[in-house]
Amino acid sequence: MIGYSSYILCTSPRSGSTLLCKLLAATGVSGHPGSYFHKPSKEDWLEDLNVDVVPGENEQATLCRIFAAAIEKGTRGKGLFGLRLQRHSFDFFMKQLAILHPAPQSDLTRLEAAFGKTLFIHLTRADKVDQAVSFVRAEQSGLWHRAPDGTELERLSEPRELQYDVAEIRACHDRFTRFDRDWQAWFEIQGISPLQITYDALSADPQATLRLVLQRLGLEVSAAEGVVPGVAKLADATNADWVSRFRAELEIDSAS
Repeated sequence: MIGYSSYILCTSPRSGSTLLCKLLAATGVSGHPGSYFHKPSKEDWLEDLNVDVVPGENEQATLCRIFAAAIEKGTRGKGLFGLRLQRHSFDFFMKQLAILHPAPQSDLTRLEAAFGKTLFIHLTRADKVDQAVSFVRAEQSGLWHRAPDGTELERLSEPRELQYDVAEIRACHDRFTRFDRDWQAWFEIQGISPLQITYDALSADPQATLRLVLQRLGLEVSAAEGVVPGVAKLADATNADWVSRFRAELEIDSAS
């Protein structure tokens, strides 16, 4: 028996993590993974997890209740906790975890003190231009995820007119590249050998990726049968045009 109590999806935006989280949740055996610590703010954690503020309570006690609420929400009675961690909030998250588990120890031992034996999954998108364009497009359109039937799943703002923004795409490209390097450096420091999954492999064959994760967790891969993607690709001709224009500008910059 492998005996994992949890798994943590280590990723960055527009890498396919929503697709993978929905696939895992749909199996009925692998918890309900989500970004329960998405924003670097305890106030947001309290609100998002519906945890009451207790006047006069010390910080450690508050964090204990926050983490308990996250585990309950990410487990959904399935006995296995799933968590998605985005790199932009990782440092803040680990600082709070150090308050909850203050004894001198590594990040890994603190995480396993909180969540038990953990499988780490590193989900990356190799093409950082595609990833950056996808992010900028989502921010401008306000639409982050759509269901296969075309209905909107997640809209964060009203749509704006789409405009090619080379500076913003470049900033996102560099930021997501740095996030990947930071994850890899952290794995090496902590002595973690994560399960590596790419956006390309996930999008090409979601079922195969789902079976792989279930197998590594020690769960029955038959739980993947009948599970279908819950989100659709949003990329269209606009994405392709922006990607092409940005790649051309990268070539000009590298040649100069």
